[in-house]
Amino acid sequence: MTGPASATPRTVWIDPDDAGSVLAIEQRLLPFEYEEVSIRTADAMAEAIADMVVRGAGCIGVSAGYGMYLAALEGRGLRGEEADAHLRRAGATLEASRPTAVNLTWAVQRQLGELIGIDDGDARVAQAREVADTIADEDIAACAAIGRHGLEIIREIHERTGRTVNIMTHCNAGWLAFVSHGTATAPMYAAHDAGIPIHVWVSETRPRNQGARLTAWELGQHGVPHTLIADNSAGHLMQHGQVDMIIVGSDRTTVAGDVANKIGTYMKAVAAKDNGVPFYAALPSSTFDPTIRDGVRDIPIEERDPTEVTNATAWFDGRQIEPRLASPGTNAVNFGFDVTPSRLVTGIISERGVCEAGEASIIALYPEFDGAAPPNA
Repeated sequence: MTGPASATPRTVWIDPDDAGSVLAIEQRLLPFEYEEVSIRTADAMAEAIADMVVRGAGCIGVSAGYGMYLAALEGRGLRGEEADAHLRRAGATLEASRPTAVNLTWAVQRQLGELIGIDDGDARVAQAREVADTIADEDIAACAAIGRHGLEIIREIHERTGRTVNIMTHCNAGWLAFVSHGTATAPMYAAHDAGIPIHVWVSETRPRNQGARLTAWELGQHGVPHTLIADNSAGHLMQHGQVDMIIVGSDRTTVAGDVANKIGTYMKAVAAKDNGVPFYAALPSSTFDPTIRDGVRDIPIEERDPTEVTNATAWFDGRQIEPRLASPGTNAVNFGFDVTPSRLVTGIISERGVCEAGEASIIALYPEFDGAAPPNA
């Protein structure tokens, strides 16, 4: 396969040769083929998000920001209330594409806050582009900072044990899930680059296998030692002392520290608690939802097509195929995410530092969240 033109590519960006097109990495083909797709309308961006052409909390948010830029381009000739209504419709379509990741709604609302009321079409497009690029740049900076803060946790474990640090992760919270660096992987890259010996256990992450297909590919591209495991092997490895810490990403984290992440994360957190393995979630400020406290009750959990469970996605003879795994007529349910309660989370690694997974600690780091959640939520 061919790879990105740059050693540190972005996942989504405006085509430098055609300002009417947003380019994105077609993540459904990785790691077997590298392809960039052109997205030219807000509806097409919503479809790309829903179909997981682009995926991952940060990347979804940035993509939504660029989707609103495309909406501004489409409505360049509109004025007044008609222009505002067009933007709101596009924003609603984007927000509905994947309900769990709060970065998506955050980016859409940020764009609407900047664009509503701008009457001149050219000025509206220029502002939408500036905001979208700013969201992308902020994502990169936040992930780099997460890497620096997480590095110190890994360094402490290495200095205390004097051996390779074994880190487990789940799904893909790498640069493919953001714009660059990633969240869960950022400390791994920083530690590896600092000369700290690490090894990463990569869980396959059924049913879409983002760990096997994306995280393993990413780590291999960076030269980070790693081993792919079946999801059900995680507890066994912890029982036998082969995991020093777990770092996962998040698609939405409450002000109380409950963490929504790819389905299967909660089971790893339970096993980690039972075996005394530190469990960290790495996320930028845009992934916090300060309006809710009870994540198990209030975070919407996406249900996806059950054929993702009954069928596999594989690469054979130069093309992608979907062989069936389950017997004909078998029903399936496909929850995209689960919620890990804060009591199972050792800490949260954000761009502002590391804090406990609790409301007081989170608000100490993010005082702007104070009072956002309704009382007795």
